[in-house]
Amino acid sequence: AQAWQPDALVLDIMLPGFDGLEVCRRVQAQRPVPVLMLTARDDETDMLVGLGVGADDYMTKPFSMRELAARVHVLLRRVERAAQAAHTPRTGILRLGELEIDHAQRRVRVRGSDVHLTPTEFDLLVCLANTPRAVLSREQLLAEVWDWADASGTRTVDSHIKALRRKIGAERIRTVHGVGYALETPAA
Repeated sequence: AQAWQPDALVLDIMLPGFDGLEVCRRVQAQRPVPVLMLTARDDETDMLVGLGVGADDYMTKPFSMRELAARVHVLLRRVERAAQAAHTPRTGILRLGELEIDHAQRRVRVRGSDVHLTPTEFDLLVCLANTPRAVLSREQLLAEVWDWADASGTRTVDSHIKALRRKIGAERIRTVHGVGYALETPAA
């Protein structure tokens, strides 16, 4: 990865030597790159660990090659959109209480401290922050953040919400059971 500078990585967790999680950590420490983790493990804890070390998406085996190709395409499109957004001047920083979102720099701060988010986590937070307190369904989030028109039954949103809560504070994202999620903001 260091020699080739890939646009995206597809990593299996079970690799000889050190595992895909360690590869992901080392690659992300060198240069942020979108990572899709593949594994036979479908335990939610394993998924959260993978997302926590910097993976942007997580697929369990078995899977179809068409879905793999579609997910890689979405990761690359998200990177392209982020690059375009970085070159599009936006004035100011969105402040929601102790949470600050700087679109131009793609940075997030909580209580004045930087919070490292993966590109997917950042896009998810921005999507929720665009309509604070409004409940967005999983399907809306999948369409907006992942550009998936039909992905019913997926746990992708739930897993990324858990990782985002861990990083910015669980109290900031409200679950509306059977519907979706909302970003909580201080009362005006």
